Amino acid sequence: MIDLQLFSSVTSFHDLSHSTAFARNVAVFLAIVFWLGLAYWVNRDARRRVGDPILVFFTTLLSLVPYIGPVVYLPFRPSETLDAVRSRRIELRALEQQLARAQLACPVCRSWIEPDYLACPVCATMLRQACARCNAPLEPRWRMCPFCASQIEPSELDLDAALMAKAKTLALVNDGIPLVPQAEPRAADA
Repeated sequence: MIDLQLFSSVTSFHDLSHSTAFARNVAVFLAIVFWLGLAYWVNRDARRRVGDPILVFFTTLLSLVPYIGPVVYLPFRPSETLDAVRSRRIELRALEQQLARAQLACPVCRSWIEPDYLACPVCATMLRQACARCNAPLEPRWRMCPFCASQIEPSELDLDAALMAKAKTLALVNDGIPLVPQAEPRAADA
């Protein structure tokens, strides 16, 4: 019979893999790799969530306690990352700036006005009409004064005339072209 060295090495490897010492060594190796992986994950997570390097150091030390350290870290870690906190602050600042820009301004001269002004103090443009009963400033679309509950008489102005008057107050666009086409005087009208 032919004895092949190749088969004898496979059988010895087979015997080696079935031994309890080998299985135990592999299990210990995997447990150590998993433990060090958890410690590495806690370190990276703490650096993303905690701004103080000393706290990151102590968190990493805590994670080196096998398997218990990361479990203790999880309930006490900050819920947001530092990048998320920074993004939220920037977004809030942008929203606050947008709200500050959204304050009322005169439609003619763009100066800041208060919500209860009837006229612009800079250019004297009438912004709102006053209530006939309580003199509170009224918005143009209101049908009733919200302050004294009196009915507001609708103005008798023609809508087209009001829009044309509003268009005349707008500034001219580049090259002197008006936003609303102006009627040119005709020779027959003169």
